[in-house]
Amino acid sequence: MNRRDFVRLGLAAGAVAGAAHSQGALAGVPAAAGILEAGVLEQQAQMKAGKLSSHTLVSQYLARIAAIDKAGPRLNSVIELNPEALDIAARMDRERAANKVRGPLHGIPVLLKDNIATADRMSTSAGSLALAGVRATRDSHVAAQLRAAGAVILGKTNLSEWANMRSTHSTSGWSARGGLTRNPYALDRNCSGSSSGSGAAMAASLATLAVGTETDGSIVSPASVCGLVGIKPTLGLVSRSGIIPIAHSQDTAGPMARSVTDAALMLAAMAGVDARDPVTRDGAGRSTDYAKALVKDGLKGMRLGVARNFFGSNDGLDAVIEKALLVLKAQGATLVDVKLPNTDKYGDSELAVLLYEFKPDLAAYLAEYAPDAQIRNMADLIAFNQQHRAREMPHFAQEHLLGSQAKAGLETQEYQLALANNHRYARAEGIDQVMREHRLDALVAPTGGPAWLTDYINGDHYGGSFSTPAAVAGYPHVTVPAGYVHGLPVGLSFVGGAYSEAALIGMAYAFEQASMHRRAPRFAASATITA
Repeated sequence: MNRRDFVRLGLAAGAVAGAAHSQGALAGVPAAAGILEAGVLEQQAQMKAGKLSSHTLVSQYLARIAAIDKAGPRLNSVIELNPEALDIAARMDRERAANKVRGPLHGIPVLLKDNIATADRMSTSAGSLALAGVRATRDSHVAAQLRAAGAVILGKTNLSEWANMRSTHSTSGWSARGGLTRNPYALDRNCSGSSSGSGAAMAASLATLAVGTETDGSIVSPASVCGLVGIKPTLGLVSRSGIIPIAHSQDTAGPMARSVTDAALMLAAMAGVDARDPVTRDGAGRSTDYAKALVKDGLKGMRLGVARNFFGSNDGLDAVIEKALLVLKAQGATLVDVKLPNTDKYGDSELAVLLYEFKPDLAAYLAEYAPDAQIRNMADLIAFNQQHRAREMPHFAQEHLLGSQAKAGLETQEYQLALANNHRYARAEGIDQVMREHRLDALVAPTGGPAWLTDYINGDHYGGSFSTPAAVAGYPHVTVPAGYVHGLPVGLSFVGGAYSEAALIGMAYAFEQASMHRRAPRFAASATITA
């Protein structure tokens, strides 16, 4: 698939200092001091000690959202707040007082991307006006898992409308319902997508945790350009049920967080077998307590393939990643330069599969989770967008929706051949092959380039991406902050074979702890370009 046409589918201490090369902080924007910048373990420790309540924590995040997302720099990352959040937090506090703590996420505020169904008073709309005000008939499995773990669903985050599966020259982070999400590190730059709101909200410390979804790049790309940890799990580890779909062969939800620890704790809560999603049977018994992988020697003895054919898109990015490779070696990893094979053989077939699957998968979601919506299928959606063109298509059109509508059923030979081609070259003759031949534990490469200037006229212009191989294969992908290019964050990717999340988390944690690159944003108006 042509990356230009389709991508990113879809501490009680004080505030951390901002990026060294960015412009000064935007006047009047409060720093994310203390507990709001803290992670799950510190927030839990404060609650256990009686120094903090979930109700207080939720209240403080709501105030910060009002100050930063809706006012101040107006990030536009939160599309809707949960009117029940404070009540849920109070209930979690009562449970804690009764010594009924459900686990590490008990009372922890979480934001969900607005394509993840919640059976409450919030909409689930994928950013589209066609689903504005439509409440899901029941929770997605992901939402149910998080509720069971004691998390407080704080609200929904903005996204690239329909998870960026609408136009061939879309602007990531824009939806008709939510407007444009802006990057906290430089407000004139893009957050990438499609989990744009989750990325910006986590960077700005508007909640403790967030959930993104990915078809190709939609977790790892916004995580990378927003200075975050993102985990795209193996297809089948986390249920797809109740998530507004693009394509069942690649869609998955995953954690986005400010640390590997937080992402690991969240993944453990999200994973699980779901009777409504048959592919999760493949993941039965595969999930684990990912916190056990959080060891500082997680890179020791690891043999890592440096995917050199994913370098070269940006000199500044390459320089950052070369320094990151030195950290990997210093932590005991053996690095082997490799070329990931056959990456040019599934671009067209990936897009074909997504277009084929989008139409029936969307109709199935609408019938089950939004039966009262004014649209019931792809044809209805296309017609709605045409009817509301001024609000739905002021910047870009709906070529992908039209392309999906034109496809026949999944029984066609073209679809079957395209899907087989994807699996052959991304799995057997791709990631599996290079890892077997070089006896690798994982592949590493730059996640992608730094954030680009938002451009409504020309659409997105990405600076390279390592998302597609793992996305098409359905394999896990973890990105970790690796440094900065002109003050803009970039990430280092770890990719492995199916269900290798624990190993990848261990490597990512060891790198994170040895480098500690993440710095909180300062909401600069623009990046400062230095020589």
